[in-house]
Amino acid sequence: MSTVLDRTPGPDDSSIVDPQREELILVLDFGSQTAQLIARRVRDQHVFCQLVRHDLPAARIRELNPKGLILSGGPSSVYAPGAPLPDPEIFHLGIPILGICYGMQALCRALGSEVSPARSREFGHTICRAVGNDPLLSGLPHEWTVWMSHGDQVHDLSAHFSQIAATETCPNAAIRHHTLPIYGLQFHPEVTHTDFGQNLLANFVKHVCRCHGDWTIESLIEREVAALRERVGNRRVICGLSGGVDSSVTAALLFKAIGKQLSCIFVDNGLLRKGEREQVREQFSEHFQTDLHVVDARQQFMDALAGVSDPQLKRKAIGRVFIEVFRKEAESIPDAHFLAQGTLYPDVIESGGSKDGPAAAIKYHHNVGGLPAELGFELIEPLRDLFKDEARRMGLELGLPENLIWRHPFPGPGLAVRCLGAITEQRLETLREADAVFIEELIDADLYRDVQQAFAVLLPLQTVGVMGDARTYEDVIAIRSVNTDNFMTADWSRLPYDLLQRVSTRIINSVRGVNRVVYDVSSKPPSTIEWE
Repeated sequence: MSTVLDRTPGPDDSSIVDPQREELILVLDFGSQTAQLIARRVRDQHVFCQLVRHDLPAARIRELNPKGLILSGGPSSVYAPGAPLPDPEIFHLGIPILGICYGMQALCRALGSEVSPARSREFGHTICRAVGNDPLLSGLPHEWTVWMSHGDQVHDLSAHFSQIAATETCPNAAIRHHTLPIYGLQFHPEVTHTDFGQNLLANFVKHVCRCHGDWTIESLIEREVAALRERVGNRRVICGLSGGVDSSVTAALLFKAIGKQLSCIFVDNGLLRKGEREQVREQFSEHFQTDLHVVDARQQFMDALAGVSDPQLKRKAIGRVFIEVFRKEAESIPDAHFLAQGTLYPDVIESGGSKDGPAAAIKYHHNVGGLPAELGFELIEPLRDLFKDEARRMGLELGLPENLIWRHPFPGPGLAVRCLGAITEQRLETLREADAVFIEELIDADLYRDVQQAFAVLLPLQTVGVMGDARTYEDVIAIRSVNTDNFMTADWSRLPYDLLQRVSTRIINSVRGVNRVVYDVSSKPPSTIEWE
């Protein structure tokens, strides 16, 4: 029986990239919800970056030979009992280190500085001013806006450190070690709210770590194809297709690596977008000519969801039925040994990462964490280290059509988590039709590619309306559209009023049972992109 590894690699985790193949930056994860963004920003410099557990031993880090380490932020206080802390030996490896927020406090405390609660907690924008010249701040103006999110501060620097930037309330906003390539930032350069944050991280990667930046999607495909061929051998892989970008790219990558050894299973759970089943059949039985199994399990999912309104229970019920349906279909495929899933970085971080890690779970993803051991499959997740835009670039390189690659994300549980409240076939049909209208209008307005995710939500309430001379009491549709570059943070799309008017008019006129349309103008955070 195979064992599925947690996302956050342990000391002997072979999933960490081979350091001999490419330049590597490691991010030690202390539980920040933006830890993945750090990795994303480093990759923008064409340097491979991977998130690892916060207590990865120094001996293992030495073996991996990274060009640099970044210590992420986190929700704890470094002086609290049981606070996550790094192996103190990492500070004596001679490897460049950048501590961010909690990561800065952890390294400062380990090297003799005092960390304690600030006079007042600091959240949001503030002006930061450079103190002297330093390679980390090369090319930045003397003053720039940064994003703070902390309750503790480094108050008394040890003799090892000096300040290189300060704010009005935080004199040690940026620091550096006198003799070692160790830096600390109290603010968050990885978020878009910090001006010149990308420049600052680029300075660390290029000037401090001296990385050349030769990592590309093409080199990643080459490496993954070779790794998949070696791992799979002559055995068969099953890929669970959903019709979305992630599973489609996973299937295309596997098809390039192992060809006819790939079988795809597409489960019609009755929670799909309009025309999705037909689209999947066309793409993966005709374009790639894979061994495609389409399973009609609509009634099984409807039975399992009957009377269920809680979103987490919906996800778990869908995951349970999916396993049952998948197991039965998989039994018809001889020599099936592996299951491939299109899990991405944001999926993992929102599920809380490692069960032993410091990150807090936001929501349950039914495709994260592997299959139950009794199924006997070994899990393959070739996109697990990629962000959405990286997966899309990989898909284009693999020859997937653009209309599929640029399709907006769709949650694993499908329309079940966009149909708030009880699930019925009639409510799903109402939502499906309203969603199709919204997407059609976005495409017609040539705005579909300008936003990163758009969809309709059916609310669990009804409102009074007037149609003709008659009173109505019917459903409410909310429409949601967001702009984002990483899906970890997002802002609502400023769509033209005339487009919103057309969408509302079309939905109310053509979707039976709807008399009101509203537009969601909340951002992530504090809201999530999906409603459930």
